[in-house]
Order: sequence, then structure tokens, then C-alpha cells
Amino acid sequence: MADPRVIFITGTSSGFGMLTAVECAARGHRVIAAMRDPVRKDRLLELAGGRQAADRIDIVPLDVTDEDAASRAIADAVGRYGRLDMLVNNAGYAQGGMAEDVPLSAWRAQMETNFFAAVRLVQLVLPHMRQRRSGLIVNVSSISGRVAMPGFGPYCASKFALEGFSEALRLELAPFGIRVVLVEPGSYRTDIWRKGFELAVRSADSPYRDLAESVFRMARQSAERAPDPAEVARRIADLADDPAPPLRLPLGRGVRSLLAVRSLLPWNWYERMIRRALGV
Repeated sequence: MADPRVIFITGTSSGFGMLTAVECAARGHRVIAAMRDPVRKDRLLELAGGRQAADRIDIVPLDVTDEDAASRAIADAVGRYGRLDMLVNNAGYAQGGMAEDVPLSAWRAQMETNFFAAVRLVQLVLPHMRQRRSGLIVNVSSISGRVAMPGFGPYCASKFALEGFSEALRLELAPFGIRVVLVEPGSYRTDIWRKGFELAVRSADSPYRDLAESVFRMARQSAERAPDPAEVARRIADLADDPAPPLRLPLGRGVRSLLAVRSLLPWNWYERMIRRALGV
């Protein structure tokens, strides 16, 4: 590759983050793969080794909610390589549960990881990118940042926030030659939904119990039929060489159709459709 990038990716111990780190390294880029628990690095390095790319990946420990640790990680990356060309804000999880049932502490924790951590990392990389008048920020959102579903209010709220932030950010940074992209995956075969089911707040005496079970059953079935997440990794890696990327990159089976339905149908029609699908 004539011009390899230096790419900082969060949440690389599994899912999109792990596969994106491998894909970018396999294409010749230098990857700083940040993960909360580096003990979980083995699968990432195994996949990278299979593509002769392990020597282009640096594993760094990072809890994205730790502001001091984030500052050190970005400073160390810039100090070592002299620049950062691309930031992929991927770290996140899905907090499940009905709004009344989920404690406020869980709402705050969801926003800290999925939204505020991304904002902080953007703030940290921007001085370096502005100085070079180039760079790419990829915020991994979700179709849930455009179309909300019951039972995952905290997750949807965090992704809606990331969407609004990214829109404003793209307009702010365009004069400096810095691009901003929202990647919006639908359902893929990753651990996020399994973990979301495990984290979901459930109560046997909740007035929302029947609705919650219907929502989680539908989400579980969707996850089981979902496509290979390597598609998302490839599309994110493609962005490194795209001189004019779109603001939004919706990905996944049925995602564009869902967005079209949501935008074209009157709300009361759409609401009836969703309630009918959920059996409520």
C-alpha cells in the first residue's frame, strides 16, 4: 500500500471492532486496537495472524469511560507514530429493559460508554487532525439510532445522541478537511445482542413483562438469522480510502427498507405496524 493509515479502533476484543482491526491491518494499515481487557486479545491476534497482519496491530488497554486513560492512549499513539489518520469509535453495548424498569444508574452507564466516551475520544484526536488538516472519524452507530424499538430505550437513546453529535461534528470539521461518517449496522451475528439479553432488566411482576418478552424474542430471532459481521468490517476499512464518504452508511439485511418505511409512513400507521408485529 502506497499510503498506509494509522487507525485507532476501540472495542476490539470482539464483534465489529475485532474484525475491523483485522481487516484494516490486512490491508496494510497500522492499527492501534484498544480493548478494556487485553487478556481477550488472543482471538484478534489469531485472526490477524491468519492474514499475515498481526505485526501491524498494537494492542492497548483502554476502558473508554476512563478519561485519563483515553488521554494517555491517544497521546501515546501520536507520540509513537506521529499522527492519527482515522478514529473508529466502536466500543459499546446494548442495555435492555423497559424504561420504567431500568434504574437511572444503568441509563447513565449506557450513555457514558456509547456516547460520552466517543465525544471524549473525538476531542482528543481533533487537535492532531486539525494540525494536519486531514483525518477521518467513524462513529459506529446503529439502525437503532434512527429507528427506536421498545425494550432497548437506553441503547436507542445513546445511539440517537451519537447521530446528532456526528451530524453537527461533520459540519464543524468540513472546513478543516476532516471527514465524519456514521456507520449504522442493523442486526449482525455479534455478541452485542447476547450481552444485551444478559444485561436486560426483567421483573416477574413488571407491568411490561409480556411486551418485554415479545421484544426480546423478536430481537433474539433477528440476531440468529443475521448476516456475517465481516461485511461491516470491510465497509469500515473501505472508508479509509474514500475521499468523499457519505455522512451515513446504513448496513444490513432490510435496513434500507425499514428506514424508508419509517420515514414515509405516518407515525400512527407505523406504530400500528410495530405493535402488530409485537402482538400488543
